[in-house]
Amino acid sequence: MKKLKNGWVEGSVQDFLQLSDAEAAYIETRVALACRLREERNKKHLTQTELATVLKTSQSRIAKMEKADPSVSLDLVIQALFKIGMTRKDLAAAI
Repeated sequence: MKKLKNGWVEGSVQDFLQLSDAEAAYIETRVALACRLREERNKKHLTQTELATVLKTSQSRIAKMEKADPSVSLDLVIQALFKIGMTRKDLAAAI
């Protein structure tokens, strides 16, 4: 963290939330995969409802997945990416 002349402190989100490097990396990975899910769904011209049907879940769950909501398991996000055609290599590139 860096103190500025006006009394403010400049720092990162990681510093502010007091996250370990591992916790910050996990969150960044979750967000990257969520963004990739939205991108892939849009590329395939699928609505959230259509994707939900493929995954046998609800549209609201898809919306939460795409927002990296912590109530949705990372496992479900990864399964969704595989079901819409991503490979392990694609997944690795996404993170």
